[in-house]
Amino acid sequence: MQMRFSRPARTSDPGVARHPVDEVPPPPRLVLLGLQHLAIMYAGAVAVPLLVGGALKLPTHTIGLLVNADLLVSGIVTLIQSIGIGRILGVRLPVVAGATFTVVSPMILIAEQFGGGEAGLPTVYGAILVSGVFGLLIARFFAKVARFFPPLVSGCVICVIGLSLIGADAGLIAGDDPKSADYGQISHIALAGLVILLIVVVTKFGRGLVSQLAVLISVAVGTLVAWPMHLVDMSGVGKASWFGISQPFHFGAPQFHLAAIISMCVVMLVTFTESTADMVAVAEMVDKQLEPADLARGLAADGLSAVLAGFMNSFPDTAFAENVGLVGLTGVRSRWVVAVCGGFLVVLGLVPKVGNVVAALPGPVVGGAATVMFAMVTAVGLRVLHKVQFEGTSNMLIIAVTLSVALLPAVAPSFYTKFPTDFQMIASSPITSAVIVVFVLNLLFNHWRSGKGAAPEATVPDTTNHVVTIPEKTSPAE
Repeated sequence: MQMRFSRPARTSDPGVARHPVDEVPPPPRLVLLGLQHLAIMYAGAVAVPLLVGGALKLPTHTIGLLVNADLLVSGIVTLIQSIGIGRILGVRLPVVAGATFTVVSPMILIAEQFGGGEAGLPTVYGAILVSGVFGLLIARFFAKVARFFPPLVSGCVICVIGLSLIGADAGLIAGDDPKSADYGQISHIALAGLVILLIVVVTKFGRGLVSQLAVLISVAVGTLVAWPMHLVDMSGVGKASWFGISQPFHFGAPQFHLAAIISMCVVMLVTFTESTADMVAVAEMVDKQLEPADLARGLAADGLSAVLAGFMNSFPDTAFAENVGLVGLTGVRSRWVVAVCGGFLVVLGLVPKVGNVVAALPGPVVGGAATVMFAMVTAVGLRVLHKVQFEGTSNMLIIAVTLSVALLPAVAPSFYTKFPTDFQMIASSPITSAVIVVFVLNLLFNHWRSGKGAAPEATVPDTTNHVVTIPEKTSPAE
């Protein structure tokens, strides 16, 4: 199987000096379209710090710090992806960067293994920092070997991401301690159910932008309902300043442990796979040829996001699929529109009050929205697996073995307690183990050459003009 990048048709008007991707709309339109991109991605962008902070039982003001750092790094990387930095960074396409959900489970596991709560975060950010350097070093190489991450591999991993994160949102809704008197309160579960119902209703009956903002609208309404239930505490918002930036290495000097680093480097490979899919999709939508060098610069920006995350207490970024869909929906191809979105993200990241408002959202409200978002991730994985060829292959066995090995620690967290600590760090992460198992099995069955020749192709042949054998994005809002 070979990866081929689509070649766009030439513009029919020889007088056009610029490609539509490079055109700058009038300022009022530019601002409105940039705000639309911001509104589409905002709920997904802030979900990762909320989930990680909630799972690690961090104080509200600390979660607010994570939210601001997340928005700031997302804005910087979005600006780099859309504008570019020389021949080094940025795909120069309308690509919005945001925190990847792939990182949630490994971050929680590593933090809990190395002290729990804030005590474990120096190890987390040390691993993220190294994974970012790893990403920068392999970006060009990955752009050339992306064929080894076909839909079979990415589909399995995407399914595992969604399924393994369900426990995180359940804790936000019902509570973390089943022995607590507050655990599983009917009112909390009903509130989460209301948020889920609102997402369905707004998506079904809303039109245009309203439908696309279903998650954001439902969270806002759910928060208003939670107010008289005494589940909203905005006391930290008043104390937060209007302007500020999180201190580098806020949780202490980074610590480096091999098992944690390996786990985060695997996350980086998954992130590259996600972003590759979106960059190829955007290139086709805007009718612009995507060269391997362009893809390598885009992936390098993802690597840089992890380096920045390690310094600034944030999260690795990937290209957001919901914004890719918005480009296709609106037909607006200008990368400068996305650059404006990146500018807004940077501004929001520098306003601590914004982070504290987001951090104060009630757990059942966030958990209800996250339930839908994680299930959507799994649904996207199933859709990706639909592209896989099963007749005459061992792909069904590959999927079965991958899911069984990856989900064992998800349903039985103490499954590997008798194993060495470093092994637990890697194998106890469903996402990490899924990537390793499915990648090795795919090589064994679909790329290893026996005496009879190559193994059969692992994906259904694409007979369209634009042949792209790249997996799809795992973004929850897709």
